[in-house]
Amino acid sequence: MSTISRDEVARVAALARIELRPEEVDRLTGELDVIVNAVAQVSELATPDVPATSHPVPLSNVFRDDEPTPPLDRDKVLNAAPASEDGKFLVPQILGEE
Repeated sequence: MSTISRDEVARVAALARIELRPEEVDRLTGELDVIVNAVAQVSELATPDVPATSHPVPLSNVFRDDEPTPPLDRDKVLNAAPASEDGKFLVPQILGEE
């Protein structure tokens, strides 16, 4: 039995101001119904004696040590850039501002 109706999908799409064609409403109705049923199955298994997990495999910190290093040579970096001006990268103007 479907728990999501076409009318619900159309209503949510209208609230989100998303225009859907009739075939898209049909497709999303089916897809959302599958998702709702999957969540319901998981909810049935999630009992108080099952501990909550955020990840199925334990994770460990993979960060490297934060050790200061000398900065890049500014002149070498600017020489490798396509264009520079006054010690800075020169890039094309994109916003139309002065």
